[in-house]
Amino acid sequence: MNGSLRFIGNATTLIRFNGFTLLTDPNFLHQGQRAYLGYGLTSRRRTNPAVELEDLPTVDAVVLSHLHGDHFDRVARKGLDRDTPIITTKHAARRLRWRGFGQCVGLDPWQDHELRGAGGSVKITALPAKHAPSPIEGLLPPTIGTMLEFSGRDERVELRLHISGDTLLDRRLDAIPRRFPEIDLALVHLGGTKLLGTVMVTMDGEQGASWVDLINPHAVVPVHYDDYTVFTSPLDDFRHHIEQAGLSDRVVYLKPGESRELAPHRLIRRI
Repeated sequence: MNGSLRFIGNATTLIRFNGFTLLTDPNFLHQGQRAYLGYGLTSRRRTNPAVELEDLPTVDAVVLSHLHGDHFDRVARKGLDRDTPIITTKHAARRLRWRGFGQCVGLDPWQDHELRGAGGSVKITALPAKHAPSPIEGLLPPTIGTMLEFSGRDERVELRLHISGDTLLDRRLDAIPRRFPEIDLALVHLGGTKLLGTVMVTMDGEQGASWVDLINPHAVVPVHYDDYTVFTSPLDDFRHHIEQAGLSDRVVYLKPGESRELAPHRLIRRI
């Protein structure tokens, strides 16, 4: 087995491939606790994480889409090793360095950072994302999607894994499938998140299905859809629009705690 994807909850996953262990958007608050979203806004968590932070294996890096309390919370801030590399936006990297995380790497869209190990390498490329309609977008922390390209010792790419990050469907995303026409697996952030109950800042089910059609990955795992009270679009909304679009064969639905085996250029089976 080359690796696995484990869904922990919200946008938090554990990705293991070719000797690398990556943690995405670490969120380990428990049911009933509140995540801080800025400007005095909070959201109450409806679920528990499937795994506690202290029970995770040692991670080689954290891939962080942006600095919101449901993506990097106070549990992660206190419990993560301060020397863990965090690949994120330049805005988040500055804030996290100030909090003592000295190995942060801040990227603008299309910039990349490479990690190398005994089994090969993983190149992490920041991709465009739009977290809110203009002009409200300027009030939210900058966000990125990411492309993870795992290569073996021979430097050939064995797996391309795309993470949407918190985004709305937007024309700036059109360049992603042009630059990366072959994507093995994508994690799509859904939820139809609404701030103050009115302004949508993440894709709902309809936009998510259109995103799958645009990005055109071989397989998709939906995340970030029912964990917080600000989410207004349940997973069934996405499932309905995916079925309407004729894309059901692309989607792998994982419950928190479930894993999926990863192998070069395909998903194999649940483990």
